[in-house]
Amino acid sequence: MSILFKNVCLPESCGFEGSTVNILIKDDTITYVGKDVSDERADRIIEGNGNLVIPAFYNAHCHSAMTLFRGYGDDLPLQRWLNERIFPAEDRLNPERVYTGSLLAIAEMIKNGVVSFSDMYFFLDDTARAVEESGVRANLSRAVVSFDKDADFSKDTRVLEAIDVFYRWHNKANGRIKIDMSVHAEYTNVEGCVRYVAEVAKMLGTGLHIHASETIAEHNECIERHGVTPIRFFERCGALDVPVTAAHCVWVSDDDIRIMKERGVSVVHNPVSNLKLGSGIMPYRKMKQAGLNIALGTDGAASNNRLSILREMQYAALIHKGAELDPALTCAGDMLKHATRGGAIAQGRDDCGLVSEGMKADLVLIDMQAFDNIPSYSCESSLCYSASESNVLMTLCDGNILYENGTYTSIDEELLRHNAKSVLSHYFD
Repeated sequence: MSILFKNVCLPESCGFEGSTVNILIKDDTITYVGKDVSDERADRIIEGNGNLVIPAFYNAHCHSAMTLFRGYGDDLPLQRWLNERIFPAEDRLNPERVYTGSLLAIAEMIKNGVVSFSDMYFFLDDTARAVEESGVRANLSRAVVSFDKDADFSKDTRVLEAIDVFYRWHNKANGRIKIDMSVHAEYTNVEGCVRYVAEVAKMLGTGLHIHASETIAEHNECIERHGVTPIRFFERCGALDVPVTAAHCVWVSDDDIRIMKERGVSVVHNPVSNLKLGSGIMPYRKMKQAGLNIALGTDGAASNNRLSILREMQYAALIHKGAELDPALTCAGDMLKHATRGGAIAQGRDDCGLVSEGMKADLVLIDMQAFDNIPSYSCESSLCYSASESNVLMTLCDGNILYENGTYTSIDEELLRHNAKSVLSHYFD
């Protein structure tokens, strides 16, 4: 199927500032961006009326099924939040609950213009099923934890599950589903397990998803345990020998930043979750100056409590200005890049995250006629500082329209609401 967007605006960074363009999509790919294209070349024509088309958002760090714990454990520091609320609640998860929680997250993200997410969790088959059915993209990884240094990690059920899922789901659904390996964090793993999982990732030719230096306690306790920072620890274990997505990185040192740049680590900024848990603020200036690939993530809905990359982009644009007393430290164009192309790079999707010919047709149509976007002297600035999720008119992934004018095309809203209520009705009894 082919779709033609007529008379739409693009972000200034796309090179068409101040004028409207046409975008032609054939199947899952953008085949033309410019002034001239014939209406006869498209099966469906969408009149843009000067509204904004952007690359769809990428959520580079998420625990999707944690929508089930939204608001459960608010106003607690990370370790109490984990040990008193989240870990006990996760012990009661099962495949049905994870599927429903994942689909609930996906529905929220689609409505907010997010078409891809990097998920670290368990019961991956059920999240993968939700991804396949809904039409979005995802990099899924089974979170591995280990506490017995003498264990045989080749027989660890979590590791075996991760490998099994890789062989059954990697690159399925037209490549929309990718499977990565994961070690949850330094403080939830022994060194031998990290080394083993890193070797498995090398063998499979896939990436690794980790938490790193989220809190000052985690950072300092790692130094006490191992004599090095979490980033140095992961490097020593060989974990940085593969493509790594490192979430949080709030308390990294200058040396950590140098290592991450040398090893090509993608760092995921989670400003809302880090603020809500009182974890701190990522050193954005140093990471930007070092040339790191920066992506944005929401973390799970239990620590956010929303799954909106637009909101993460807006928070990230503001907090660093205020924290460092420098209004020029962040700019709207960079924030849009982090929210889109940065996430695609972190996921190893080189053909995603840009509005240009030959790229995958992952697009969002933004209402620039909404009152909160009038006037608009810069599309990127409007998006970064004034737009809201309600401005999302349409969300496309792989050339398929998943959401249009308040209606989903791949998700039964009422059935999902019913199933969510059913799953939650006796969860905490």
